Amino acid sequence: MASKLTQLQAKAAQVSKLVSKHGCEYYKTLLEQNKHYIQEPATVEKCNELSKQLLYTRLASLPSRYESFWKELDYVKHIWKNRKELKVEDAGIAALFGLECYAWFCVGEIAGRGFTILDYYP
Repeated sequence: MASKLTQLQAKAAQVSKLVSKHGCEYYKTLLEQNKHYIQEPATVEKCNELSKQLLYTRLASLPSRYESFWKELDYVKHIWKNRKELKVEDAGIAALFGLECYAWFCVGEIAGRGFTILDYYP
């Protein structure tokens, strides 16, 4: 067990050196590749304007999202009405999807508790 811990520490040190050596280079390359997204000058006013644009763009997309929601709900109702024609494969996929949703819910609960499984921190 101690040898595994030493190996893990050595690997962590190796990764740390690699990141410290190439991290700045990666950052510069990333900014260079995406410079067309950067707004100049980067002022507080420009940031406020961009955040307002994002907010109102999201608000403008609500009607189409609302419409999509009702279409999906109608599809689920249709499937439920014709459930006798449902294939086992489709039911299995739906069950796996439900199980995945429940698993992510549990992970969120554990994260919300501060990564404790049984109880909250006092």
